[in-house]
Amino acid sequence: MKRQILSCTFLCAVSVSALAAERPNVVFIAVDDLRPELGVYGKDYIKSPNIDRIGKEGLTFNRAYVQQAVCSPSRTSVMTGARPDTTKVWDLVTHFRKAAPDIVTLGQHFKNNGYFVQGMGKIFHGGYDDAPTWSVPWQTPSAVKYALPENVALDERLNQLKATDKPKRNASEPLTADGGPSSGVNMRGPAYEGADVPDNTFTDGKVAELATQTLREMSKKKEPFFLAIGFVKPHLPFVSPKKYWDMYDPAKIALAHNPFRPIGAPDYAVMYGGELRNYHGIPETSIPPDLARTLKHGYYAGISYTDAQVGKVLDELDRLNLRKNTIVVLWGDHGWKLGEHDAWTKHTNMEIDTNAPLLISAPGMKTVGARSNAIVEMVDIFPTLSDLANLPLPKHLEGTSFRPLLDKPEMPWKKVAFSQYPRTAYVTGGTPLMGYAMVNDRYRIVQWVDRADLSKVVALELYDHLTDPDENLNIAQRPEHAALVKTMREQLTAGWKAAKPVVQ
Repeated sequence: MKRQILSCTFLCAVSVSALAAERPNVVFIAVDDLRPELGVYGKDYIKSPNIDRIGKEGLTFNRAYVQQAVCSPSRTSVMTGARPDTTKVWDLVTHFRKAAPDIVTLGQHFKNNGYFVQGMGKIFHGGYDDAPTWSVPWQTPSAVKYALPENVALDERLNQLKATDKPKRNASEPLTADGGPSSGVNMRGPAYEGADVPDNTFTDGKVAELATQTLREMSKKKEPFFLAIGFVKPHLPFVSPKKYWDMYDPAKIALAHNPFRPIGAPDYAVMYGGELRNYHGIPETSIPPDLARTLKHGYYAGISYTDAQVGKVLDELDRLNLRKNTIVVLWGDHGWKLGEHDAWTKHTNMEIDTNAPLLISAPGMKTVGARSNAIVEMVDIFPTLSDLANLPLPKHLEGTSFRPLLDKPEMPWKKVAFSQYPRTAYVTGGTPLMGYAMVNDRYRIVQWVDRADLSKVVALELYDHLTDPDENLNIAQRPEHAALVKTMREQLTAGWKAAKPVVQ
């Protein structure tokens, strides 16, 4: 008989107190703007041996999807186990406690169940920490943004200019997370830098040092621990020590092979990437090839820089003999465009922005070193970690524990994943919209609706990943796909509750 996977039924027979001694530790690693372009994903030109270690010791998900492809909404969904329409976080200026003041976060849930919970680096979006999540106050070490004196001076000069003059704004290029006008373009420092400096010059290097020090302290505690570590790179600006730039030959870095907008899609489906154009020297129109290659070089260097910091954490776990009883999970808060669709950064419902890396290694896994094509969502991380730690699951969770996949990576699972992204009236020409997206084993559909009347459909997108994996051609309006569009729209409207996985 089929049944829905809702929680770990093991707890029904064994008390929580009896399991306390067996509870694993958790090392929870968040990486900003990291797309699944890593060695463990078959991209052997990327130098990511330490992140790859997690995959070799555990499971790598090829099809993990964020609930909204921008920092705060995505991180909020992971940390609350709820989707953006529940948390009401669709932008970078709203704290989830405003709409859901009593919601229990992932760290808070572990803390309430006897764990020592500590966080450092970028876990929640900057400026939106949540004190109830932690056993001790969250912290991020202070560090410089740039190392080269000329870049430091330029950044300081631009900051002074922003404080005294009204910044320039390109009216055709919205820059904020939801597609609204920004405070200006070219008003931050350089978009990249590769100075010959130590790792701990920058925030991520200092976070890695703090994490290893904290692990040493946690190893002496009686209670299990949950350590959340947030690394910023490869987020803009693409600044990392020179040795990581030296890992890549720029002549071998290939540019995006689809530098054009999706044919037949609404103009607002993909924005140019205003976040990049906040940085000094970045043109407001298309990025020329030489600059595009340098930017990709900087992005790759940032991956390898963060990878090295991840390695320091894993090495310390091994040195302290903690690895055998520690869950390690690494996730990216969304994907990223590097010139694909003539655009940069995230902020869309496209596959390239909603598909992000997710790797997990847990004690007692029956299958290690595998890659799963099962569809999972980042909102599933909360219930999965709780399940693996033998904790009861809060009733508010809107994801599903993928614990069964750790033993059977290719078992039947979710048939679809859901994402969304808003656009303001400034972008759409008068009507604020919400784009709701759903992806299955072959197709992605996006339905743009009026935010004031969600029943009013303004535009549709449909992409066939079998013939068009890069989503270059919107086929939603083709008559031969009318029945498919109708079925997928019905499934999209039914939502995540109707899409829970079933097993035999």
